[in-house]
Amino acid sequence: MLEGIYVENVFMHDTIRPNPIEPQITSGLRPGSEMIYRYALRESDYPTLIIVDSIYDGERNIIKPGHYELALSDERDFLLLIQSKQPIAIIPVFKIEEDDTEKSRLNDPKYKKQLKREAKEKEKTNAKRARKGMPPVQDYVHMEASIEYDKDGDYYLIKYQRGTIKAWGAIKK
Repeated sequence: MLEGIYVENVFMHDTIRPNPIEPQITSGLRPGSEMIYRYALRESDYPTLIIVDSIYDGERNIIKPGHYELALSDERDFLLLIQSKQPIAIIPVFKIEEDDTEKSRLNDPKYKKQLKREAKEKEKTNAKRARKGMPPVQDYVHMEASIEYDKDGDYYLIKYQRGTIKAWGAIKK
């Protein structure tokens, strides 16, 4: 039973509900499932990775729970875990894939003409947006990052995707 000063302070605030209305999530979306958390933010060049539990390595170093950016190194050997533009961890990559269909499609003359047409339209649109003070339209690049724990191997599997490049890295416990 709640009594005394605590109850009086709780009921004096308009924004606090001691007994919340059910259901609390009325939109059907669970926290963390929205696009802003699952994929990259608009301002970011890297996909966002959400770490829910603390991760310890063999030397008892810790990666705290939070939102991190995941970047692939230039040599494609490592994944970099970045928080606030500071690298937190370097994760070795054991598998990498690149989709070659986009490269072959870029050599097609019809596709080149279509790209030129789209570039002209985008240039006109960006000029109109600039006159109104709006930011330019940017191309969408699909980015996604996820982490899973494998009980059999006792490691964390990290999946990275940006555009046509996919990479998999692992953190051994």
